[in-house]
Amino acid sequence: MARHQLDAKGLRCPLPVLRAQKILKGLAPGDVLEVQATDPGAPKDFTTFCTATGNRLLSNTEDAGVFRIDIEKRV
Repeated sequence: MARHQLDAKGLRCPLPVLRAQKILKGLAPGDVLEVQATDPGAPKDFTTFCTATGNRLLSNTEDAGVFRIDIEKRV
C-alpha cells in the first residue's frame, strides 16, 4: 500500500474532487490518497464521491480550516 497526497487548498468545488478522481485512476487498489482542502463543502463532497465510486473513506478531519480526507482506492 502506497500513500499519495493531493494539495487542493484554495480550490473550490468541484475541483478537489475532480483532481482526486484523476489521481485515484492511476493508483493501485489499497493505495491511499490524502487530500488537503479548504473548501467547506469538501467533507460532504468526498463522502458522496466515495459512496458513488466504491472507494473507501478512511478519515475526514479538520484542523485550523484545513480538511484532511483519506481515501483508499478500492476498485
